[in-house]
Amino acid sequence: MTRILAGPTASQVLADLGADVIKIERPGTGDDVRGWGPPFVKDADGKPCPTDSVYFNAANRNKRSVTLNLASPEGQDIAKRLIGQCDVLFENYKVGDLKKYGLAYEQIKGDNPRLVYCSLTGFGQTGPYADRAGFDLVVQAMGGIMSITAPVDGEGVKVGVGIADIMTGMYSNIAILAALRHRDATGEGQQLDLSLLDCQVAWLANEGMNFLHTGNRPKPWGTAHATIVPYQAFPDADGEYFILAVGNDRQFQRFCKFAGAPELAEDPRFLTNPLRVEHRPECVAAVTALTRQHSRAHWLEGLPPLAVPCGPVNAIDQVFDEPQIKARGMRIEIEHPASGKPEPYIASPIRLEKTPVEYNRPAPMLGEHTEEVLNELLGMEADEVAALRERKAL
Repeated sequence: MTRILAGPTASQVLADLGADVIKIERPGTGDDVRGWGPPFVKDADGKPCPTDSVYFNAANRNKRSVTLNLASPEGQDIAKRLIGQCDVLFENYKVGDLKKYGLAYEQIKGDNPRLVYCSLTGFGQTGPYADRAGFDLVVQAMGGIMSITAPVDGEGVKVGVGIADIMTGMYSNIAILAALRHRDATGEGQQLDLSLLDCQVAWLANEGMNFLHTGNRPKPWGTAHATIVPYQAFPDADGEYFILAVGNDRQFQRFCKFAGAPELAEDPRFLTNPLRVEHRPECVAAVTALTRQHSRAHWLEGLPPLAVPCGPVNAIDQVFDEPQIKARGMRIEIEHPASGKPEPYIASPIRLEKTPVEYNRPAPMLGEHTEEVLNELLGMEADEVAALRERKAL
């Protein structure tokens, strides 16, 4: 019972790992993201499918879609019966919204004591902002990541994808798996309270901790690092950029030797990382003078064998052309019912030796599995499902 990105991303991971994920959607429109295009998946005639955006397909493979009108008593009854057959209910309604449908945790836990009920909201179930709607962009701004994701001394910008949504989904999965472990050990279900803002603050990581320990407000560093130098994008002889990520003094020495300037690593200002941080402008200027002497290919071919981390600043089309990405199979294809042919997807990054990820279904079309699921889990026959559709319960 999730929509947009956070919950769907999380449940897609679970589905990839073998969970039977049933996506409950509103009749007629479904998940809002279905309409967030173009681009849309195309049908067999090459025409865009208006309820099958590529955005939706990015977060909903391996699931089954059931349409259910939660505003109708019959729809609510079916939802309760389905919940009784499930291990986990995952929802991202605003705080209190499911109560009017009789589906709040406190209303159903008595009949479902083993249920893991994961609630994902913008601001959590408690606190002064609990009633507010939360969106990724708002939370990136409020949670501080935009203040440090910017050019040096520049205006803060959001991360290019909905990273607050995605990370909250990942934290939700950890919580769900922990709750299932507890349930299996004790028989007790529970409600999980995950919020976008909490999770955004949690993954401020070292920058958040730096503030807590010093009281100094972190500033944006562009591609640079607050406490490691040189660790940023550098230009080559042609003005193209690549990342040089020197993580320790030995790597700096190897870089300088390869660059033909071993004496730079012996400069008293640059002997250790703390000294290089202290003398950041001078160190960055010296390294830039070296990187400008050769092409990007020179650095990207010569430094990795010396265990000096580096990489190109790729556009997304270049990402999928990377030999390593191809070798790891990060582009997959799954046949889609709309087009009747294989459509591209980004693969799961999870690699399991004994139980590998399987790609059994594309993202579902709206309500594609309603009859199948209701028959399988509730024993409903086709005529009963058709009657429920006539009464607008589905």
